[in-house]
Amino acid sequence: MSYKCLVVDDEELARELIERHLSQLLQFDVVASCASALAARRILQEVEVDLIFLDIEMPVLKGTDFFKNLIQKPKVIFTTAYRDYAIDGFELNAVDYLLKPITFERFFNATEKFLDLQQPTVLTSSPPSIPAKEQFLFIRKDRKQVKLNFSEVLYIESLKDYIKIHLEEDTHTIKHSLTGFVELLDRRFLRVHRSFVVNLDKITAYTKHDMEIKEIEIPIGDSYRNIVDDHFNA
Repeated sequence: MSYKCLVVDDEELARELIERHLSQLLQFDVVASCASALAARRILQEVEVDLIFLDIEMPVLKGTDFFKNLIQKPKVIFTTAYRDYAIDGFELNAVDYLLKPITFERFFNATEKFLDLQQPTVLTSSPPSIPAKEQFLFIRKDRKQVKLNFSEVLYIESLKDYIKIHLEEDTHTIKHSLTGFVELLDRRFLRVHRSFVVNLDKITAYTKHDMEIKEIEIPIGDSYRNIVDDHFNA
């Protein structure tokens, strides 16, 4: 699922930074970006959004005053260069409060808080079931959201700031960290090396040092060997 975001900040560089951070997260799409609360109000009259990144200190109308008077309130993450506004932000039930300059790590933690709030409340004590084989997600590629069926993935390879997803008949290269992407997958996927995640359903053979998927040898990292052993000897 993808969540629609609105970025509101009177500083262009601040807006560009937030948009750049969001471009690295598959679950979020920027549907609009604007420089004032008044412009944001016009946008919200036309577009339904799930999350606003809202600067507090802006000309004409503060972000907190603007948000306070909204009848239909999306979730909000406040951004500001001033610590003094933190209490105001949290009194409005903000998801988080980001102090500029905003690092990606801090930004990522804020978006994770938002995602946690979207999870339905579990009303049973039964252990979670393993996701179905047909599970999928959408990845951003060439300015489009492309459907990725988990059952078609052979393995995933880290390439610095990018990952390469190897499929049965194709590959996708997207900007994302391997660590963050693994968290979006189900239990059929196992990280066996700092640069490789494999689909366990696709493994045809393995040794202490590597795994084979369609005659492709994938190394098993020293620090991951116990994890692999535990899985196959469980």
